[in-house]
Amino acid sequence: MNASIPYRRPRLIAPAAVAALFGLSVQAADGPELPGVTDALRPFVERQEIAGAVTLVAAPDRILHLACQGQADIDAGRPARPDTIYWIASMTKPVTAVALLMLRDEGRLEVDDPVAKYVPELAGLKTRDGAPAALTLKDLLTHTSGLAEVSRDESRAARTLADLIPLFASKPLQFTPRTKWQYSQSGINTLGRVIEIVSGQALPDFFQTRLFAPLGMKDTAFYLSEAQLARLAKPYLRVDGALKETPFWSDVDPARHDHFPAANGGLYATAADYARFCQMLLNEGSLDGRRYLQPQSVKLLSQIHSGELKTGFTEGNGWGLGVCVVREPQGVTAALSPGSYGHGGAFGTQAWIDPVKRRAYILMVQRANFPNSDASDVRRAFQEAAAAALATPPAGRAHAVTPP
Repeated sequence: MNASIPYRRPRLIAPAAVAALFGLSVQAADGPELPGVTDALRPFVERQEIAGAVTLVAAPDRILHLACQGQADIDAGRPARPDTIYWIASMTKPVTAVALLMLRDEGRLEVDDPVAKYVPELAGLKTRDGAPAALTLKDLLTHTSGLAEVSRDESRAARTLADLIPLFASKPLQFTPRTKWQYSQSGINTLGRVIEIVSGQALPDFFQTRLFAPLGMKDTAFYLSEAQLARLAKPYLRVDGALKETPFWSDVDPARHDHFPAANGGLYATAADYARFCQMLLNEGSLDGRRYLQPQSVKLLSQIHSGELKTGFTEGNGWGLGVCVVREPQGVTAALSPGSYGHGGAFGTQAWIDPVKRRAYILMVQRANFPNSDASDVRRAFQEAAAAALATPPAGRAHAVTPP
């Protein structure tokens, strides 16, 4: 998501609430724990780098690790729990890509199709030299389209994905398509509109009926109920060494239903819900006897399509269809195998699938001002501790994953 947001004065956390934070360590998680993972993340809670965290590691058919620590709401003394809901922000992008590929499997589109075939309003886009832009769906999926972004005010005013299209069409391209990689919110939101047009369903309805309900992802949505809002983790800024509560962005506010369903970053979810999505991909597109994607579509999703362009927010990566792909593991990705893929979110959430080791790493935190959430020390500590623990066969029996 675009990081250029209007500043709002954060609310200082009361000293008593901070003391309560330090008094709380690890919460029961109804799942197995890998040794060392909780210990690796505890210092970040104690130093107020994060208020709390839910960490989950999944195999194709089991939860290998599920642990919670710290707070979801510091003032209220509400601990992070397995059912705590987080804004997953740009972790929405892989869901949008999978939805598009589901339509491809049905023969209703191809990723090399022109965008204008489905969104005629974008047919007139031209490069700076006046040539037709000829954008494809793949250009949007790989962030190589050059499509212009909308302003924060324009985004807040949009009520539907259809409202955004004329805005994109009215702005010149930022660069000639396919000549560079530039993270694009407009491209992914255009894909959300393509899904609506091709399927005949509003994007939230398509996600719910085709993915979330059958996968058992009962707490994943663009808009939350009152009961779900009560389980939502509060977002925090870290300022001068302390955490301060800050609001969610208004154009993805889960309590309001009058904003567009942001295909680029509007979803909220629990760690267990997103694990179901990751397990479906680990199982080459199926889970619990139901097929969502063909195996070749999962391969297409996770292949590098960006060529030699420099991509992503950490070194050694390429770009697949709506996902970052690790080409050469290093630094924060050192614990992952080549070919691992996934996405992070603006407030620090992370989900990465390692198809070689057959596992997925999911991190749920809610901090608004990581300098680079994809390269955070929290992510690195979690993945490295989990990978180290799994290097030795775990003692005891892992828990089978069942729908929530």
